[in-house]
Amino acid sequence: MKTRKFLFATLLISLTASTLFTSCRKNDEDNETGAATDNAFAEANFNDVANIADQAGFNGNTSTYRTGQDDGTLLSACATVTRDTANSSNPDTITVDFGSTNCLSLDGRYRRGKIVITYSGGQNYRDSGLVATIVPQNYFVNDNGISGTKTITNRGHITNGKLTWDVVTSGTVVLANNGGTITWNSTKTKVLLAGETYYNGPITWQTAKVGITGSANGTSAQGESFTANITSQLIRDFSCTANRKHFVQGTFDFTPGSRPTRTVDFGNGACDNTATVTINNNTYTITLR
Repeated sequence: MKTRKFLFATLLISLTASTLFTSCRKNDEDNETGAATDNAFAEANFNDVANIADQAGFNGNTSTYRTGQDDGTLLSACATVTRDTANSSNPDTITVDFGSTNCLSLDGRYRRGKIVITYSGGQNYRDSGLVATIVPQNYFVNDNGISGTKTITNRGHITNGKLTWDVVTSGTVVLANNGGTITWNSTKTKVLLAGETYYNGPITWQTAKVGITGSANGTSAQGESFTANITSQLIRDFSCTANRKHFVQGTFDFTPGSRPTRTVDFGNGACDNTATVTINNNTYTITLR
């Protein structure tokens, strides 16, 4: 029998444009936020799938919902976790099964269906060459259908000696109550800028920093295309205590359909909850939620 465990949650950070643009609706005549909201909603759901995969791989169950190893809230008592590691010549799998009927998780959301994680190339999330592919199967969250594939590859210490992961997602979210379908594709590179205790050693997430580059694109539930492109590396600083969930540095552009591009700037590294949004040469300071 082989033992595998890996950790994804701390590396999977959402680019949540919808919370940003809501704050400037009253001051900007271009106040359409549907595509930004759908982009954020799709990313959040696929990050959640990966967080559950992290939890199952780390603990062998879904009793603890881990986000950066600092969140001890209970996720779900009704999910079962099954491992298939018997055949050393094939990739190992973990199946998280929430059952065929809605199960109320302790984060307040209802889930049903399965999440299947296939992994190979390493025994730990920090192992160079580890590849984990996460596939929801008949999976629903609050009756929103989540389908597609998310693949996480550990590429080793290739970025100035820093651990680097490639994260590629392609999927759809079928909204509940005939709300339409969001398509979403993302290619991101994540680099551990600080927090590794020693080369290829444990990561101290309380002092870690993660940098993110890449882009996303898709189609909103209303059929409008959108793109999101990181123009300057986004940085999350886990030592920022109360504001650790926010980016503290970097910029990205969000373009909904043919409308003007929104440029979001998170600043120069200060541990705060503010950013600026520029639309049509008008700049607004906003508070991140």
